Amino acid sequence: MRHRKAGLKLNRTTSHRNAMFRNMVTSLFKYERIRTTGAKAKELRRWADQLITLAKRGDLHARRQALSIIREKKVVHKLFEEAVERYGAISGGYTRIVKLGRRPGDAAPISIVELVTVEKPKKKKVTKKKDKVTAEKKKIADEKAAVDKKEEKVKQTEKKKAAKKDVAEKKDEKPEKKSKKPAIKKAVDEEKESKPEETKKKPAEKKAEADEKEDKPVKEKKPAAKKEAADKKETKPEEKKKKIATKKTEATKEKKAEEKQAAEKKAKTVEKEDKTEKKKGKPEDTKEKE
Repeated sequence: MRHRKAGLKLNRTTSHRNAMFRNMVTSLFKYERIRTTGAKAKELRRWADQLITLAKRGDLHARRQALSIIREKKVVHKLFEEAVERYGAISGGYTRIVKLGRRPGDAAPISIVELVTVEKPKKKKVTKKKDKVTAEKKKIADEKAAVDKKEEKVKQTEKKKAAKKDVAEKKDEKPEKKSKKPAIKKAVDEEKESKPEETKKKPAEKKAEADEKEDKPVKEKKPAAKKEAADKKETKPEEKKKKIATKKTEATKEKKAEEKQAAEKKAKTVEKEDKTEKKKGKPEDTKEKE
């Protein structure tokens, strides 16, 4: 009995067979499709499924086990990043074998091994009974809102009509008020006529008032106040003249000080030049003496 002898030997040694399947698995995960013979494709499917289960586990030990089989690190990183999203919904059946026919040289059966792309199932929209109830409630609410709008429009039109009527009534009342004014004037004239003695003064009283005004002495304005105002006006131009004179004196003083400073600087420079000439002349005198 052939117990514990799973897998095909393929007329190769174990080292040759393992190296061959390691290369095939790396190229399968790198390009996601391989074209080989039928016997090799069936054996390769076992290797690929085992590595995908390690990638779904995703821990460090599983990554190291995958690196011991797959020859490229980039392929391992790609496999571990995509395995959970791509194959998390299914357990097994990660590869597909498609038969192409026989090879023309030796008539060996050729087939394609490729990775399966799992499509996520679309969730169906569940229509609940509550949706119908809510739709009915919305209809009732819309009908009520429409009725309320109509009632508001009717109320607004009635208000506008009432306002127009009030304006027309006010215009009619205004001429009646104007007609009352001449009646008031008549009453005032009658009161004046009833009291002619009070309104009209006697000519004798008017003369007495005129005499009293003549007897009162006319108040003369004080000349002192006028003089003070004139003095103030005279003092203003004098003050201006004083200010101008002080400014001129200050300017002349500043010019004189600047001239003094310039003269002192010139004198200092002349003294320095004389000293330098004397120093230069001394060695010449000593040479002549010698």
